[in-house]
Amino acid sequence: MQGDLTKDNILKTLIRFSVPYLLACFLQTFYGLADLFLAGRYCGKVAITAISVGSQIMHMVTVVIVGLGMGTTVMVARRLGAGAGAGVKKAIGNSFLLFLLLAAVLTALLAGNTTGICTIMSVPEEAMSEAVVYLFLCFLGVPFIFGYNGICSVFKGFGDTKSPLVIVAVSGVINIVLDIVFMGHLGFGAGGAAIATITAQGVSFLSALLVFLRKDRGVKLSPADFRPDKDVLKGILGTGCPIAVQDGVIQISFLVITGIVNGLGVDIAASVGIVEKIICFLFLVPSSMLASISAIGAQNAGAGLHRRAKKVLFLGTGLCIGYGVLAALVCNMIPGTILSLFVKEEPEVIRLGTQYLRTYVFDCVFAGIHFCFSGYFCAYERAKLSFLHNLISALAVRIPLAWLAASLQPEGLTLMGLAAPMGSLVSALICVILYRAAFRNPEKT
Repeated sequence: MQGDLTKDNILKTLIRFSVPYLLACFLQTFYGLADLFLAGRYCGKVAITAISVGSQIMHMVTVVIVGLGMGTTVMVARRLGAGAGAGVKKAIGNSFLLFLLLAAVLTALLAGNTTGICTIMSVPEEAMSEAVVYLFLCFLGVPFIFGYNGICSVFKGFGDTKSPLVIVAVSGVINIVLDIVFMGHLGFGAGGAAIATITAQGVSFLSALLVFLRKDRGVKLSPADFRPDKDVLKGILGTGCPIAVQDGVIQISFLVITGIVNGLGVDIAASVGIVEKIICFLFLVPSSMLASISAIGAQNAGAGLHRRAKKVLFLGTGLCIGYGVLAALVCNMIPGTILSLFVKEEPEVIRLGTQYLRTYVFDCVFAGIHFCFSGYFCAYERAKLSFLHNLISALAVRIPLAWLAASLQPEGLTLMGLAAPMGSLVSALICVILYRAAFRNPEKT
């Protein structure tokens, strides 16, 4: 059944779409945090370092795939808003074909270069072997990530965020149970966490496929819809590629920062890994707003309701700013309590993590702004604007400031934590400028 995002109260529509999406993202991140939590209880800081570095790389791979899926979501949503049923079918069929090909290529490239990737990341020597095993196994699960996110990008275009929530809830429970079995009872270390993860990803993909095949959305695909269509593929990639590259650049900048701190010792590497997981958790609200604004905005843009799309942007931005301020206050009041959830018998890791979290958390405020504008740009198929501001902030601010911080404070992380917030602040300012320049008359874009 099609989800109409062009009607009802704007706040109600935003909540109806974003809350299930937020909960699904929360569960996914929670299960990722559970890997670190259980590694800290059963395996120690070597496994924590291996999993934290490996999961950052896998997070980069995942956000790139999700970014590509944004092209599908926007195309499906805009064509639904315009009432173009045949165009929706073509968009879905070509998206599935594209994701299948990309999954095969990327899996082969990553799995064949696991050791080199860990070397580039400057993984501490004592954690290298576990990191290589963890990453190699996770890379084998990349086709499942492509499959699940490809199908869910279609769900979002239809306004359906409830189906992914149910799927993630089921697969996540499987992930945690297998974590306990493989790391706790069998002592497999980081490799056990990887086996649990790819098993859960496989369940997610198969469940999403089953829901897609069984749920009637008023659109039935035919073999002709899977034939490559130049215009359709161009439209999908025109939005998806800039977002994927943008997210990849952002994640690479964070991986560069991780590589810098990995060279400073295992205590700093472990503390940064834990805080990165916490920040990923806190970023769920801005991320859900980006997805919500892009999907809701795209349907409304397709239907010619440009003023409504603009109101969604402003409402989402206001909510993100308020949330970011609250998150910053909490993390500055009880940072040690939060970090001790993941590691108890490593006081140096907690001390360094506290420094990093207290400054890094302000990224939630500024990132919330540019995430919302990025969603709006995507809704109007202007993803290149989103790519532009993220590229500038990553290359001109985040990476240089991280390098400078490591030079000025090699035994601490307070300055290092400022690199990301300053980058997001620059992105937010650029977004406001681009919006005023390019969207005064959105119906003409």
